[in-house]
Amino acid sequence: MAKNKIHFHLLTIFPEIFGSYLHTSILGRAESEGKINFDIIDIRDFTNDKHKKVDDTPYGGGAGMVMKVEPIYNCVSAIKLKIQNEKLIMNSQAQVIDDKSQVKKHQSKEKTRVIVFSAKGKQFTEGDAKRLAKYDHLVMICPRYEGVDERVVKYIADEELSIGPYVLTGGELPAMIVADAVSRLIPGVLGNKDSLREESFSKPDYLEYPQYTRPAEFTNDDASISKTKKWKVPGILLSGDHEKIRIWRAGKK
Repeated sequence: MAKNKIHFHLLTIFPEIFGSYLHTSILGRAESEGKINFDIIDIRDFTNDKHKKVDDTPYGGGAGMVMKVEPIYNCVSAIKLKIQNEKLIMNSQAQVIDDKSQVKKHQSKEKTRVIVFSAKGKQFTEGDAKRLAKYDHLVMICPRYEGVDERVVKYIADEELSIGPYVLTGGELPAMIVADAVSRLIPGVLGNKDSLREESFSKPDYLEYPQYTRPAEFTNDDASISKTKKWKVPGILLSGDHEKIRIWRAGKK
């Protein structure tokens, strides 16, 4: 089962990208209720020069710029130190419990995973979302330009993920997709617990059946959209026979 709360640490050079999506609707409500937390971090704040330079030309030549290892290293190191300090505070508070058998139970064991996004990474799946939902902290590095120095992948990140066989301008969209997919698995984030039981990929190779709602019949007057004039809900769904509906849905998966 997933943890009761998960912290997403989003490393980017464009922090303004995240606000409108992560702080709206289901994710925004879940954050306000303390079920998830988004920490959006500007990598430029961890540079060592006055120009806040985060990229440079690639060794060996080639087009574009590559994100430098130093700022990302500094950023991830600072995050891990903060997590460690918070864990020490929580553990020290647990020591006030008189019954020593309870101390171990209350001690914090924070699990952290560092992810970097790239087109050559492992393709992200629902199985990965379920696996990552077991962590307390997900540190997600969002590359730009030609990507990151390979030493980030080799030494800093725990894994390299892709959201599909195509190239994007940056890692911010993949990070939001992963954060969304993982967040909805955290208990209480979705208002209806049953939503997770029969949706696509809730089981291996499972795809959800078609859904309909009112009106039972819709009249289409625009032939450029469809030549079919009457759009009807399948009669079985209006029958009230739940066993027949279950069989119909099973056949549509």
